[in-house]
Amino acid sequence: MPKLKTNRAAAKRFRKTAKGYKGYAANRRHNLGHKARKVKRHARSGGSSLVHKTDVGRLDQLLPNLK
Repeated sequence: MPKLKTNRAAAKRFRKTAKGYKGYAANRRHNLGHKARKVKRHARSGGSSLVHKTDVGRLDQLLPNLK
């Protein structure tokens, strides 16, 4: 049986935590000076950055070696 391959694009965007998978928020990379404080606050990493439970199965297939 061949080895399981990790999807490298998904590995760069998500990481495994105790509660599931955590993704990084959009709009937090550059040009932060002109964005509203509220936009930056809502994009901050926290509980809302966890991947939704309906997408966890898809990430389990893309990242088989993170179990």
